[in-house]
Amino acid sequence: MLLNIPGHPELCKIVLLNPKGGSGKSTVAANLAAYFASRERRTALMDFDPQASSMRWVHNRPQDRPYIYSVAAFATNPRVTRSFQLRIPPEVRQLVVDTPAALTAQRLSQFTRGAHAILVPVLPSDMDIHAVSQLVADLLLVAKVSRRMGRLGVIANRVRENTLAYRRLMRFLESLNIPVVARLRDSQNYVHAAEQGLGIHELPISQTQKDLESWAPLIGWLEQRLVTELTPRDLMAPLSAVPEPKPAPAAVTRDPAPPVELPMPARLRDPRSGRS
Repeated sequence: MLLNIPGHPELCKIVLLNPKGGSGKSTVAANLAAYFASRERRTALMDFDPQASSMRWVHNRPQDRPYIYSVAAFATNPRVTRSFQLRIPPEVRQLVVDTPAALTAQRLSQFTRGAHAILVPVLPSDMDIHAVSQLVADLLLVAKVSRRMGRLGVIANRVRENTLAYRRLMRFLESLNIPVVARLRDSQNYVHAAEQGLGIHELPISQTQKDLESWAPLIGWLEQRLVTELTPRDLMAPLSAVPEPKPAPAAVTRDPAPPVELPMPARLRDPRSGRS
């Protein structure tokens, strides 16, 4: 099944992916939505994660800040169609998608198909490195995301430079042959911003200068992806995501009807014995 997200034809979709919980997907998604909104760009934030972290952030957002349209995609409503539930207002041009954890390889293409940018945040730990290694393999082999199209980027998240864990993470990321588009600091500014429903770009610049510097490469990479038109390869559904046609029903065979015994003509019967 492929997601149908109705919206304007020029809608640009940015997808945050990582099968392991706690990687910072929701934090990055919220800060991206806040960045676009603060630049007066109509923005929507779609949350597929049942933990609803992105939705809580939107609900905490002050009314005097630029509005961000939100969609609780993890919820179900039997009274409306799924397509209607996921609709995006026609004025929205930027869509940030926060995907659920434990996403199976077979479901990846639901989110990656038609995406202008696919971002994978990863933490500097052995478990996170292993999870992302498998995710990248699934993106390339199962979801058929192409390295050549340049839509896929990795974010080294909550890093502390000059640590052994950071150096190990960077060696691993360099081995993937996928661009590391940002190295985001392990900063309490993200916590303070989230509590207020704000993004890192909406806090006083005097306290976020170093964080904004770490975001600059990510914003630059994203802006290039968003103005690059989607190709047929970006829109193509992998064969594993296309439902197979149902086989034709087998022909119904019936047992032959039992022979019908007809009564013998009276002229052939022996009138003395009643038998022929």
